[in-house]
Amino acid sequence: MRSFKTKIVVTLLMLGTVALAGAGSAKAHFRGEISDTQCAMKVHSLERSHAEMIAKSTLGTDAASCAKACVKRGGEWVLRSGEVVYRLKNQEGMENFAGQKVDITGTQDSQAGMIDNISIETQPEKPAGHR
Repeated sequence: MRSFKTKIVVTLLMLGTVALAGAGSAKAHFRGEISDTQCAMKVHSLERSHAEMIAKSTLGTDAASCAKACVKRGGEWVLRSGEVVYRLKNQEGMENFAGQKVDITGTQDSQAGMIDNISIETQPEKPAGHR
């Protein structure tokens, strides 16, 4: 009888663990600019942007070339959404979106500040005069 109760408790604990693991992995949408850790995390830009580096003519002539140069120098691709910076688990192909506003679908590991990016799309350009 005792071993039967133990099996039930163990089974319930396992089911609870699986449910909790599944709850944290729901897909979400994230919006921001594909940047690099060097600029987005204030390693060499106090403004968290490429503008400072471009003005100094040190690492590029626009956001895309600055981000690419920073990643080549040891940085990683990130999504900068305002003041929040998300590391991107999947780094492959991110150079194609460097400096662009994008929408990312993925799962978030909030403890690591990382997105397991499943898909990425550029945001459509807004016509002049529209907000």
